[in-house]
Amino acid sequence: MLYHFLYPLRDIFFAFNIFKYITFRAAMASITAFLLSLILGPLVINLLLRLKIGETIRQKYVESIYSMHKHKSGTPTMGGLLILATVLISVILWSDLSNKYVHLVIFSTLWLGIVGFLDDYIKLTNKNKRGLSVATKFLGQILLGLFVGLMLFLDSNISTTLKVPFLKDVVLELGAFYILFIMLVIVSSSNAVNLTDGLDGLAIGCVSSVSLTYAVMSYVTGNIRFANYLFIDYVAGVGELSIFCAAIVGAGLGFLWFNSYPATVFMGDVGALAMGGALGVIACCIKKEMLLIIVGGIFVIEALSVVLQVGSFKIRRKRIFLMAPLHHHLQMKGWPESKIVTRFWIISIVLALFALATLKLR
Repeated sequence: MLYHFLYPLRDIFFAFNIFKYITFRAAMASITAFLLSLILGPLVINLLLRLKIGETIRQKYVESIYSMHKHKSGTPTMGGLLILATVLISVILWSDLSNKYVHLVIFSTLWLGIVGFLDDYIKLTNKNKRGLSVATKFLGQILLGLFVGLMLFLDSNISTTLKVPFLKDVVLELGAFYILFIMLVIVSSSNAVNLTDGLDGLAIGCVSSVSLTYAVMSYVTGNIRFANYLFIDYVAGVGELSIFCAAIVGAGLGFLWFNSYPATVFMGDVGALAMGGALGVIACCIKKEMLLIIVGGIFVIEALSVVLQVGSFKIRRKRIFLMAPLHHHLQMKGWPESKIVTRFWIISIVLALFALATLKLR
């Protein structure tokens, strides 16, 4: 919005030319989202408390770790609404709203935010249910994945090839199957972040480091000089997504102010599903889908631990972990919650740096 109003004034006063630069607008979007989070955070938390929208720790579902989490019962949840609000306000203020990729990511974020909101709402209003049914939740994610996949498949800027990190000459042409691949990326990333959201500050801290990495990747992918220098796909227009990523970083850090241990508010599915899905859509738009496995390695490990646990129990009737996802296994091994979160953050940052290094490694 500010880009459209203020950049045209550059002919009157040269200083307005600064709104041309994505780097400036990305930095301002991040700062705006962070400050809005600090200002609106207490208001949102107090509102959630008044509405009695608090976390319910159900002993029968977490029997083995109930003693470690029972003190969190009643803590305001659905704080993801704060993240969504601050991200979208910042993006609307600082991005080029005529950009089709910005439209696509905003739509995807809102769509999954609604799915997450319904899931949280059902949990709060019906104590006998654990939210939306698995089938309904997956249906919402799959429909979005198919829509995004179709939009990108029909986009002349986006190729249907898939490049494998580290292997310069390995290029897979997926053709129409690229739509299904995008659907898989979005569904997986959305659920992986949701599974990681189990300890204070864990998911949002990792989301912030991933978002910062994709802010850099979006910028270089949308800049023809950097793209040619790094021998990566150039996609015209996706540089604007660095503003969206920067807004997530700012909103994430602002939310972490309240969500760090001991948390005074939880993200809920409304935030986890939306942020995970948004990162998946951005990864597809900038043709860095495979790198999401590296930069979002914590999410991959957490999701994989659940898949292995369920698969092992169904096939062998034995569990691999004391409890899945992995962070709960470590809790039951005696690791303090704060230590698990901090170490996962460290791993996430290291993986983010490694993923950036792959831009030049071939």
